[in-house]
Amino acid sequence: MQDKLLINGQWVEGSDGQTTDVTNPATGELIATVAAGSAEDAVAAVDAAAAAQKLWASTAPRQRAETLRACWQILLDNQEELAGIITAEQGKPLSDARGEIAYAAEFFRWNSEEAVRIEGSIRTAPGGTNKIIVHHPPVGVVVMVTPWNFPAAMITRKVAPALAAGNAVVIKPAPDTPLTALRVGELLHEAGVPAGLVNIVPTNDAAEWFEAATAHKATRMVSFTGSTATGRALLKVASGRVLRTAMELGGNAPFVVFNDADIDAAVEGAMVAKMRHSAETCTAANRFFVESGVAEEFTTKLSAAMRAVKTGDGTDPEVSCGPMINGAAIEKISGLVNGAVAAGATVALGGSAVDGPGHFFEPTVLGGVKPTDPITSEEIFGPVAPIIPFTDTAEMIAHANDTEMGLAAYVYTADIGRGMAVSEQLEYGMVGLNRGAMSDPAAPFGGMKQSGIGREGGSEGIYEFCETQYIATSW
Repeated sequence: MQDKLLINGQWVEGSDGQTTDVTNPATGELIATVAAGSAEDAVAAVDAAAAAQKLWASTAPRQRAETLRACWQILLDNQEELAGIITAEQGKPLSDARGEIAYAAEFFRWNSEEAVRIEGSIRTAPGGTNKIIVHHPPVGVVVMVTPWNFPAAMITRKVAPALAAGNAVVIKPAPDTPLTALRVGELLHEAGVPAGLVNIVPTNDAAEWFEAATAHKATRMVSFTGSTATGRALLKVASGRVLRTAMELGGNAPFVVFNDADIDAAVEGAMVAKMRHSAETCTAANRFFVESGVAEEFTTKLSAAMRAVKTGDGTDPEVSCGPMINGAAIEKISGLVNGAVAAGATVALGGSAVDGPGHFFEPTVLGGVKPTDPITSEEIFGPVAPIIPFTDTAEMIAHANDTEMGLAAYVYTADIGRGMAVSEQLEYGMVGLNRGAMSDPAAPFGGMKQSGIGREGGSEGIYEFCETQYIATSW
């Protein structure tokens, strides 16, 4: 298991000797002590990336594609090992961790195919005086900041299109989950990614690291996944050099169930949308708007499904809800639940943190939540389902849209026409219509409003890492 910084294809100690401890959130036990990079190390990583990027950008798209395909294969070949690292440092159940690696690997296969399809155009100017040639060169060096909840997939979702387009990257993984990032980086080099293209530098001082990395003249882009509050702060820093940015930020997903919905299917979808990866996802259903005619039935059936969830150490094959990432997460979730109860919500199931060791919270269902209660304005990031009964569709849509977040939403109804109409009125970048999951490397992932800038995945994703250049010429 690597515990050093990856800079220019070499494993090195941090320049100032700093380290960070990695603990298992299910047990509190120390897993590893990892080198923590300084601002000086961030600069060294950008230097390495800048030197490697020029040669990589000049390679044939097919060559880049074959390298990415090798990355896809090597991640799948090491799926079990990587899943074990994720479960140890992040806590998610092994089944979810295996699924994350399959998902993470697929970004390399998808973008290996996109690498040879970056489109340009040539046309005659309207006045007939010249030709208009448009093409899409790579941005250059991309600084990436990735979160703890998907320590592999949130790296590959960025790195794969960046490399496919001809860029080099410097990654700051989350301090809670650096081991997955370092092992992924090691495997990518084993797969044939040239030294210096992928640099991974964990740190204890994120602000100083980021300022140094983005101040470097070779850095041309920032790609970030994390909270909206942190995204705002990073945008301010990036604006100083007018850097290109791609931001996947927070969510507050509504899950809408109409009277005519198949309630069993809706509950099944709700369990995926809410509880996948221990409910610690940005697309997790956060507010359940259930039409009054089926609110009681939905609450009863969802409570039964949540009651069947086994919470515990993710290494147990029967566990489907692992620990929350740390004690601060438990405090936040507890505060939101207690606030909802104080405002009049009823506890249909759970409602409390679980005594340690580890950071666990009971699967929880809250009934009778009002659409203006404080819990509806916060991203819960935990196994809590607040149910908000409604009678008026227009009013429900207004409440669902009454947030600065706009990442994901879900709608369940037997009337596909109504489902499409409601989906189009929801101010969210992604909508699951009679589906509890929508993430796919072949689809554009991203949000509206303060949930982000740009898209990752799909045919759109690779262009986030490209410039647009126009050449005027005549012949």
